[in-house]
Amino acid sequence: MSYSIIQKDFYRESGRYLSSFQILKKCFSPNLHYIYLLRKTQRHYKKPVIGLFYKLILRHYQIKYGFQIYPETQIGEGLYLGHWGQLVINPKAKIGKNCNIAQGVTIAQANRGKNEGVPIIGDEVWIGPNAVIVGNITIGNNVLVAPNAYVTTDVPDNSIVVGNPAVISSKANATENYINNKV
Repeated sequence: MSYSIIQKDFYRESGRYLSSFQILKKCFSPNLHYIYLLRKTQRHYKKPVIGLFYKLILRHYQIKYGFQIYPETQIGEGLYLGHWGQLVINPKAKIGKNCNIAQGVTIAQANRGKNEGVPIIGDEVWIGPNAVIVGNITIGNNVLVAPNAYVTTDVPDNSIVVGNPAVISSKANATENYINNKV
């Protein structure tokens, strides 16, 4: 059976694939509601009438919930927002599949210096509360970015990143028990 990207995102929360009605019932949670609207907007983004409708609705909920994630942002299936509130992701950033992003996270563009540009984040990355990832850097697969980490350098696969400035440690199972219900 083929599942939609929305079903895959909601699978991350529940551990099971849900019907459209079950998904709508879960939209009382602000983080799941926002994911639902984000994916609908991404799906209809280039359509004149319905695209504009979803963009306006998404903008309303960006302000209401504090999520600044734009429909242009490339985000793989299985997105999980653990909590709601104050989250900023540059629209040019790229995020892989099965990623967890906590509250207070900033994924931003650097406008000057050697890392001018936006981050690319791999698959199965867990980003803890208030972490900041800035510039033209690559975060590999299976990486845990600890709470309050400030990351301005490339991070290889299978790593844990802590602190400010970021200290990178190699760990084979870095996100084990942090990223559940992978799609």
